[in-house]
Amino acid sequence: MEHGSFQDPTASTFSLADEDHTLANSLRFTLNQDPRVSFCGYSIPHPSDARVNIRVQTTGDPASEVLKDSCQDLMLMCQHVRSTFDQAVADFKNAQALKAMDIEPNHAKQ
Repeated sequence: MEHGSFQDPTASTFSLADEDHTLANSLRFTLNQDPRVSFCGYSIPHPSDARVNIRVQTTGDPASEVLKDSCQDLMLMCQHVRSTFDQAVADFKNAQALKAMDIEPNHAKQ
């Protein structure tokens, strides 16, 4: 849900239900990497309330568009991390399988 001024689309607060610091801090990071963002921060209104408020102020573009772009950027980062991790696990498993098949030359019959 967006809480903002209809007269100033460059500054809005977004409430995200059922979220916590994990998503909020990640979004804050990606938003602050965007040169269109002049301010970004988040708060959790109450520890027992599973809701996050993210404040976004931009240099001119609508805050909702900048937030959408940052969500896309965050998804791409997560996909990259996941594929890199999956490749590293596959490489490790292959290396372990090759080590297990390696027969030491010292065990030959004499």
